[in-house]
Amino acid sequence: MSDPEQPQRPDWEEGGPERLYVITSGRDLPDKRSPLDMVTLIVSRNEAGVSMQPEQAAIVHICDYPLSVAEISAYLHLPVSVIAVLLTDLLSNGHVEARVPAPAKLPDVALLEAVMHGLQKL
Repeated sequence: MSDPEQPQRPDWEEGGPERLYVITSGRDLPDKRSPLDMVTLIVSRNEAGVSMQPEQAAIVHICDYPLSVAEISAYLHLPVSVIAVLLTDLLSNGHVEARVPAPAKLPDVALLEAVMHGLQKL
């Protein structure tokens, strides 16, 4: 018999580990260094296929323009680790393309020092 004071756990929690296990088929990223990190940009190369998992189709659909792995994770409400597994499959099948974000261009140190000295003289 069930205790009426204890909250009942639903059979399937939307964010539960069982769902995440099913989505990734129990896989995690290989031990080797993954080419994906949170700022890697992902863009679709073609349309979602009918045989894709719903989560993979959603990734292909929302990546019409480049999105970072972190943004995809936020939009789909899935952990980055799960998104990385799904993206690895999509990359190997050619459905998406990974792009390295443009490196941040730092200003010239001499210019910053000149500005700082100018401000100090004010």
